[in-house]
Amino acid sequence: MTLHRLLSVSIGVPDVAQTAGYYSEFGLGAEADGWFTTRDAGRQLRIVAAPTRRLVELRVGVDDRDDLGRAAANLARLGVVGVERTADTLTAVEAATGVRAVLEVAPRLVQERVPATSYNGPGRIERQGSRAPGILRTGPVRPRKLGHAVVGTTDLAVAGAFFTEGLGFKVSDRIGEVGVFLRCSTDHHNLLLLQAPVTYLHHTSWQVDDIDDVGRGAAAMLEDHPERHVWGLGRHHAGSNFFWYLKDPAGNFSEYYSDMDCVPDDQLWTPEVLEGAKGLFNWGPPPPPSFLAPEDLGALMTGSHGAR
Repeated sequence: MTLHRLLSVSIGVPDVAQTAGYYSEFGLGAEADGWFTTRDAGRQLRIVAAPTRRLVELRVGVDDRDDLGRAAANLARLGVVGVERTADTLTAVEAATGVRAVLEVAPRLVQERVPATSYNGPGRIERQGSRAPGILRTGPVRPRKLGHAVVGTTDLAVAGAFFTEGLGFKVSDRIGEVGVFLRCSTDHHNLLLLQAPVTYLHHTSWQVDDIDDVGRGAAAMLEDHPERHVWGLGRHHAGSNFFWYLKDPAGNFSEYYSDMDCVPDDQLWTPEVLEGAKGLFNWGPPPPPSFLAPEDLGALMTGSHGAR
């Protein structure tokens, strides 16, 4: 795979200051120039002004300039126009979503190994004479890295071809005829495209250490703002990860996740076509209707969506 990681996303919202405050509470580090950082991967989120909430830009790491050349040739074969090149970047706009995709020569991310939490089980006592580490943690949860983004598109075929045939993303799984999980790293997915009546950002997802930090992060966010709750705690089937979804002031969902499937060898992974509830979750509460069809979709379709 010539692509090796999701570097960052830029999201557009009507009220930048209000949304920025939310992601500071979520655990991302705020930089003076408006970028937000994760513990392991640095500057990964930028929030910019836009009339409606949307994914503005997605940046992906590649190993070298030859990778940029291959992507440029692939995009040309697809008939994508307006491709821009610099020494270390390639930029193109996906027509169906309007998302600006940037490939950038960047070093690979090497995360420090975090020891697995000791869980006792039947016939397996791994923790003796002490309380579980997860309940002894007192510090705020800070995400390790950006995992993925989910985008609604009015033309799944066009958007899918751009990211796979053009940029080189790999297909991990599909949700019937309405969604496709794509990866640009060893993670199960870094981008999920969903057929939708309007283009919008559904959610961004952020890696934390384990299920305890999924729960701790969500509990802290909900303590004074129960209205932020969307869906969780649960475990997905596609990707297998634990999840808990919250809602930011602009209406975008944000996810804490842990224990994502990894695909270091493409030959060892067989994509599935997931149908019904299996495409959404393996266990947990059922998703609320607002997760499947966000409440502001009508306003987004008519252009009447504004600041919240």
